[in-house]
Order: sequence, then C-alpha cells, then structure tokens
Amino acid sequence: MSKGERKRALRGRAGRMKGGRGSGRASSGQVRLWGRHAVEAALKNPERQHRKLWATPEGLESLDGELLADFPIEHAQAADLARLVAKDAPHQGLVLECAPLEDVFLDEIANGEAGRPIVVLDQVTDPHNVGAILRSAAAFNAAAIVTQDRHAPPEGGVLAKAASGALESVPWVRVVNLARALEELAEAGYWRIGLAGEAEATLADILPTGPVAIVLGAEGEGLRQNIAAHCDVLARLPIASAMESLNVSNAGAIALYAVATRG
Repeated sequence: MSKGERKRALRGRAGRMKGGRGSGRASSGQVRLWGRHAVEAALKNPERQHRKLWATPEGLESLDGELLADFPIEHAQAADLARLVAKDAPHQGLVLECAPLEDVFLDEIANGEAGRPIVVLDQVTDPHNVGAILRSAAAFNAAAIVTQDRHAPPEGGVLAKAASGALESVPWVRVVNLARALEELAEAGYWRIGLAGEAEATLADILPTGPVAIVLGAEGEGLRQNIAAHCDVLARLPIASAMESLNVSNAGAIALYAVATRG
C-alpha cells in the first residue's frame, strides 16, 4: 500500500484523529512564506511543492544558487513584495508561494523514536509563539509538536518566519481531540508532563528517563482543566517570585532543554 493509500484508509477509520496542517488555509490551498530562512528551508524541503518565488536581487543573492535551477522566479522590488505579505512583515526580499505540507498522523510520531520528546500545545493560538516553539523543538531534537485542529494558527508566513526554517523539519500533528491524543501518547508509553505555575514539583524533580510529552497551555489561560487531568503529573519551572510566569514559547524552550540534558 502506498503512503497516499494508507493515509486515505486511516482517514476512514472510526474515531481516527486526523493530523495535518489544513486548518485555516486560504481557499486557493496555497501557503505564502517569506524571509530568507523560511523560504530557503522550504526550497530545500523535497516534501514541498513550489508554485512561484518573488525576489529582489538582494534576496536572490542570499539564497543557495542551486535551489533556483529550473524554478519560476519573478523579479521584484521590496515595495512590491510588501504588498504580498502581512503588514510590516520582514520579507528580506523573498516571498514563496507553495503547497501546504502533507498531513502527519499521531501514531506515525508516537511509534517512532521514543528518546525524542513530543510537545503538545493546548490552544496556543499566537503564530509567533507556535513558530518559536517549532524552532526550539528543532534545536532540542523534539519528535513533533501536536496541536488541536481548530485552536491553533494555520501554516503560514508569520509562523514560518518565527520558526526560522523549523516548519520544514519538525512534524506538526493536528488532532480533533487533544485529550484523546494524550491518551494515545500514554498508550504508546509517553509520560505526560503539564507545565503549570501552581504545581508543587519542579520539572527537574519529576523528569523520567523514558519517553516524555511536554504539555503547554495557552497564553494567559494556561492548561485547561480537562487537559491537565490527562497529564500524568504537573510541574513548574523554578522562576523567581518577582515574575509570575514566562511566555509559552520561552517556557517550552526551557522545558525542552531540561529534557535534552536530563541525567
């Protein structure tokens, strides 16, 4: 059975959680990326289907020339590119229109390399934060990030720019039911650690040696009660009392570092 046939079969199973990056896409089905790191990583990704690249002369010079062979390029000025991206977005002379990435399923990740952590995001909706978490996930060798399908930003330029190329290398699983996804991770042998400022134990105190899923709550609200209940343990980062909390992307980076350096 081919990969495409397998995915179609999996979609048809009762109760199957659908992964992927489809939510929030434009009706054209295309994704627009900008900035050198995001564009170059997408051009290097064999899983991407590229439609068109707009570029200034300076933008083209910043890219690996081998990426541009037999590829449609429209030369443009910086002001022209500014009309193609979000307001005041730092496009760095490069805008790429391409197809979204293929779907990724949870079992493909959970049954993979158990030594690599998985990051679960509970309704983290800011694309800058999700992008920054993807970047940290790539830096600390996480296996994937998992988000709820309806409460996460779509794949797009703002997120990809914040991810600095990590969108192309870190699998992103979207699921319908996050609580059920946590149950599946437990069944696969993952110890589910929810970060919560009110927890008594610190992360270092409770880190196991086996497979770990780090669960991060939404900006401001933190973990929802049902999601916290689906964690094996809640832990906090040992920050000073003068600061109530950290930005979710900063907390994620620290947690991933702790997992990467555990004894």
